[in-house]
Amino acid sequence: MSKIGLIIGREIKSKLSNKTFIIMTLLAPLLVTGFLYFVIQMSQSEKTEQKVLVVDETTAFRDKLAGNEFISLNYTNDTYDEARSTFLQRGYTCLLWISPTVVGGGEAIKLVYKKSPGFAFQTYIKNQLEKIIYENKLKANNIDPNVILNSRQSIKIINTKVDENGKEKDQSNASFLGFMSGALMFVFILMYGMMVFRSVMEEKTNRIVEVIVSSVKPFELMLGKIIGVALLGVIQFVAMGIITFALSTILSSIFLKDAMSQFKSFQTQQEMVKKGGTNVDFKKLEKFDDKLELFDTLEELGKIKFLKIFICFVLFFIGGYLFYSSIMAAIGSAVDSEADSQQFITPVMLPLMAGYFMAIKSMMNPDSTILFWGSIIPFTSPIVMMSRIVNDPPMWEIVLSLVMLYASFILTTWLAGRIYRTGILMYGKKTGWREIGKWLFYK
Repeated sequence: MSKIGLIIGREIKSKLSNKTFIIMTLLAPLLVTGFLYFVIQMSQSEKTEQKVLVVDETTAFRDKLAGNEFISLNYTNDTYDEARSTFLQRGYTCLLWISPTVVGGGEAIKLVYKKSPGFAFQTYIKNQLEKIIYENKLKANNIDPNVILNSRQSIKIINTKVDENGKEKDQSNASFLGFMSGALMFVFILMYGMMVFRSVMEEKTNRIVEVIVSSVKPFELMLGKIIGVALLGVIQFVAMGIITFALSTILSSIFLKDAMSQFKSFQTQQEMVKKGGTNVDFKKLEKFDDKLELFDTLEELGKIKFLKIFICFVLFFIGGYLFYSSIMAAIGSAVDSEADSQQFITPVMLPLMAGYFMAIKSMMNPDSTILFWGSIIPFTSPIVMMSRIVNDPPMWEIVLSLVMLYASFILTTWLAGRIYRTGILMYGKKTGWREIGKWLFYK
């Protein structure tokens, strides 16, 4: 056991001093935190103040086209050419020209600016103009717009899952995060598996392994490499988890302090309305119309069990890595160059790719039958189960998947060991499937 410990220590020491390993450990948390921050920022409404000069040649939009707390509209009787030449000097950021034929389906409305006001501003103005034209056409046909308006109602779907005991619990709709978890699992299993493959193949090619196996059994050497890289992966994941948590805490306290305070106020008001009903004085309630999308995002993130996802990610990574790295170690021992390994690597890559495509499907139907079996079969379970984990699958499915994965690792390690003990000392001969079959049953 002491010999395996030395091999494990050697693998960890050599990889910890690698610059790529250190950069990856620091870069991954920045990417994850940056992605979450990007999602939250995209959910917030645009706050750039715009002072707009409006030239309405139809007079149909005057005093009907309304601004908001960030957009102020001022109408003028100037012609387009007059307003166009002076609006910047007069302190306006944009000039909105409404053609006299626009109501009848004529020319498009023109927006003139020096700096782009942004997509949110343009969408707001476009929606306002379309609404006014729509109401004017209804009135022209003797239809009261208020009747149409009052008949519309927005609906919010709350995802609630019922467990085996009949208990209800709200469920996150962050299916994209599930896909990201599965995709990351695919990348890490492949990356660490190839790390073992290249390490074995390089030692064989350089003939260093001949010296090593003089004092260590080939199986001990293979097992030491696999466990060493596995511990290295766990160290990296724990470090990345701590860094990600620290960065998320710092960023949320700096950039989301006001948003979180407003979100708490919004939740408090919701509880008041639920309890008080029509007895609540709605005039005294604070309005958060421009923050609803952000609040929905924060609410969805609050439902996600990040600790559970992290623990499951580590467990499934270890199992998936052990399962595939034993196969990769066997392949590395059987070949003399990467070119010769393609015929063996391709069959290993196919189930990994199948798991990746199943992770994509999980965004559309996370509880489908094919995803269930994909999360149980060891060849795809690490990737597929991680893509389903945000949808909170039953605990027995997670446990069964882990048991099957780790049991399969024992079998693949035993088979890989039989290939490794012979292949690691074979030189100068191109290995095929028939030779590997003989090694498996060689006593």
